[in-house]
Amino acid sequence: MIIYNKDQQSKDYSNIKDVFRPNHADITYQAKYGHRDYRGGGRASARETANWVAAGAIAKKILKKEGVEVNGFVSAIGKVRAESINYKDIDNKYFFCDESKLTDLDSMFDNLIKEGNSVGAKLGVIVKNCPVGLGDPVFEKLDANLAKAIMTINAVKSVSVGNVDDLLNLKGSEARDEITTSGFSSNNSGGILGGISNGDDISLSFIIKPTSSIKTKGKTIDKDGKEVDIEVTGRHDPCVGIRAVPIAEAMVSLVLVDHFLINKAQCADVKQNLPFSE
Repeated sequence: MIIYNKDQQSKDYSNIKDVFRPNHADITYQAKYGHRDYRGGGRASARETANWVAAGAIAKKILKKEGVEVNGFVSAIGKVRAESINYKDIDNKYFFCDESKLTDLDSMFDNLIKEGNSVGAKLGVIVKNCPVGLGDPVFEKLDANLAKAIMTINAVKSVSVGNVDDLLNLKGSEARDEITTSGFSSNNSGGILGGISNGDDISLSFIIKPTSSIKTKGKTIDKDGKEVDIEVTGRHDPCVGIRAVPIAEAMVSLVLVDHFLINKAQCADVKQNLPFSE
């Protein structure tokens, strides 16, 4: 698979070819490999994910045949937070977010562009109709593999599974997902128990850090170790969170297809279900 970039502007990066961007992979790549691609198309660029999204589109088609839906969304950008998310209609919304907040977002982005600054974002992915039994107790835990896949996305700094915002403050009697004859009474666990899917919706959330390539002047060092000022010009997003939604959907879909295949290979002779009444 080859995806040609017909809109590259490598010249925009010439002023940073000898300096390291703060909070960017420039310095660690240089330390490990003795080289780094400063032109905006290296491994630290989200352009790296274009082929992931293409592969994920195929994975989503496979999952659809199994009745599984993977929906990503934006729950917060900076201090602007969604009041509600309609998962069924999220793909038709601008920026995969709560449209009642578009005016606030527009104003915030205008200010960030004028400042030459950026903000982070909180995103989520919901997997519906995932069957019970995907995953492994130890080395191939479903939640561990999903977290690894999402952490692979540029700028992601944390991943959580389930209702983590409340779990810290809940007692065990409140946090447990009690079991009834018709299923689980809640889904604080996020659809995964002991590394294995339990048939409930899989709920993931993750944090994207603010874009590190910004026009706001800051301090750094050059390749010779001298302190210098840095101001990154060119085309850079005030928030990369919006672009990460389809990437996250793709990565989750790829992991799920892998686990479908693993499960068929390992447990083809096992009737995997839970003793719930229909």
